[in-house]
Amino acid sequence: MENMIHAALAVSFLLSSAAFAEEAKKVDAPAAQVYTAKTPKLNRAQIDALLAKPSELLVIDVRRPDEISKIGSFPVYLNVQINEIEKVLPFIPKERAIVTVSNHAARAGKAGDLLAEKGFKVVGAIGSQNYEEEGGKIVKIEIPAPKEPKADTHTTEDHAVDHAQHTKK
Repeated sequence: MENMIHAALAVSFLLSSAAFAEEAKKVDAPAAQVYTAKTPKLNRAQIDALLAKPSELLVIDVRRPDEISKIGSFPVYLNVQINEIEKVLPFIPKERAIVTVSNHAARAGKAGDLLAEKGFKVVGAIGSQNYEEEGGKIVKIEIPAPKEPKADTHTTEDHAVDHAQHTKK
C-alpha cells in the first residue's frame, strides 16, 4: 500500500511539474507585436501579384543578415537594416513600387512609413514568416562552408634550403 502511495505522489509530482513548465513557457513567450504602421500590411496574394511584375517592384528587407539567412526572404531584395535606411535614400529608386519586409511586418511597416514620408511609392509591408505561413515560398540561402587554406607543398627542408640560399647572397 505504501508503494502505491509513493507511486501516486511521484506521478502527481511529474504531472504538476510538466504543467508548471508549460505555463512557464507561455509566460516567457513574447507576445506578437500589434501592427500599428500606416503602411498597408500585405498578404500572400497581394505580394504574389506584385512579384509577378519584377521590373516595377523593389523589395527592401530591413532585417539583419543573420535573420535573413536563418529564416529566408524573397528571391530578389535589397537588404538595408531599418536603422540605415535614411543613409541610403539617394540610392533607392523613386519610380518603383516598394514593399518592405521583416519577420512579422512590424519593422517593415515602420520602414514603409519612413519611406512614404520621404516621397517613395510604398505599396505595403509583409512579414516573410507570415508569407510562408500563408503558403508562400521563401528562399533560404545556404551560407557556404569556409574554404580550407591551401596546403603548403614545401617541406621544412625546402624552407631551410630557400633560407640558406637567400642568406648566402
